[in-house]
Amino acid sequence: MSGYSREVHLATSVLCSSSGSMPLQQLHHQLLQRCTVSEEDFCFILQHCPRFLLVRRERLQDCTVVARTSLRLCSKYGRGECRECQQLHLCKFFIYGNCRFGKGRKLCKFSHNIRSTHNFEVLRDCSLHELNEDQLFLLLLQNDPALLPKVCLHYNKGSGPHGDCNYQESCSNVHLCQHFLQGDCLFGRRCNRQHAIEQRGRRMLEERGLSGGVIQELPVIYRNIHLLTVADAETSPDSSQTVDQTDQKEDICLHFTRNICKFQNKCRLVHFHLPYKWEVFDGVTWTDLQHMEDIERDFCDPSKTQSCGDQPVNFLIMTRGWQPVRRLSTVSSVTKPPHYILTTVWLWYYKGDQRNWIEYGQPDEKQRTTSVTSQTLEEAFLSGRTEVKVVKGQRQYVISFNDMYQRNPKHKTKRRVCRRPRFVSVAEVEKQKNHELMRTGPSALSSLTTSGL
Repeated sequence: MSGYSREVHLATSVLCSSSGSMPLQQLHHQLLQRCTVSEEDFCFILQHCPRFLLVRRERLQDCTVVARTSLRLCSKYGRGECRECQQLHLCKFFIYGNCRFGKGRKLCKFSHNIRSTHNFEVLRDCSLHELNEDQLFLLLLQNDPALLPKVCLHYNKGSGPHGDCNYQESCSNVHLCQHFLQGDCLFGRRCNRQHAIEQRGRRMLEERGLSGGVIQELPVIYRNIHLLTVADAETSPDSSQTVDQTDQKEDICLHFTRNICKFQNKCRLVHFHLPYKWEVFDGVTWTDLQHMEDIERDFCDPSKTQSCGDQPVNFLIMTRGWQPVRRLSTVSSVTKPPHYILTTVWLWYYKGDQRNWIEYGQPDEKQRTTSVTSQTLEEAFLSGRTEVKVVKGQRQYVISFNDMYQRNPKHKTKRRVCRRPRFVSVAEVEKQKNHELMRTGPSALSSLTTSGL
């Protein structure tokens, strides 16, 4: 994401100046006041930068962006046992905003300097060195699980004023309504559980060293912690949620599209009659989207960021409303010999001078062509390369696959790059199948099957 370092920093600082999270469209609006970032680039950043968690809601405009980081406060440093590591060496109470030594004559034996040699190097490695203290501390509070007490689970069970919490007034955990933190409390102000830090909790937190300003922000911080925890659990390999093995498949079986797969139901690939398949996740399983051919036609047009219809698919963040969407396909055509049918031909485009999309290797408005084609770019992309040099006319450019931009190193200009498949209609699929059958014949198909084509 090096090509978006400024946008990532600005988005992070905006989020961390606004309690660590913000509605999607509000964040985009705030960014536009600080820099020029298109909706396409904005969605690309949210999709590919680990700094941000996009929490999908029923409507796209209700989606929330949460700031996250893997950076932590070094626990050994607080015990005087660490000299060099990849975590921050800071006073925990300084982060809480209430270190008693920092305010008096006696100096704290732990660092209060986020710009120290060690801390600055750690922050720079995480691309967080431009944040101020308040922004950095909020980011740490909602991401480092060792900094804040947990929300009491027993408090949220039972009917008493403290739920089933046996410690009640002496509980060292925070008493907050779990449904309020999850955003689904049905009772609102009439809820019997706390939606703010009550007097008992405030005293406990103050004794732990948290300042009044931090305590005031805690309900929102705990809500962000909940969102981040759920996201981590869903992506963890140790997650207790069981997912059907077919959900792990991504490639469509080339043999099945031609009715010659010898593995049948035991095939590890997806069996579908088209070389592409659009699915939506309903919270339990992936199901086929209706009007699949129309969605594919729109997706193959690089000028379109969403499909047509009453329930459009957003191609930038791959959602339909709040539901995740995915596109399965056959393997890329560059990975197979030319005689293979129904592979996916990927086309590469760049933004022209007229804001139109031009395929690489094709003439632009001035009849100039690039030195690379869609095929050469696809081969480079699949080989794991991160950059490709390209020449057009007298100018040299560099294409970055990391952020999908074409840059002019000399003039410091850049153009958006896009990768979309060539559209294949249902009628064309059937035509190719019939042509293959007439060309090879049943005996030839049988030999191809046994040879593993």
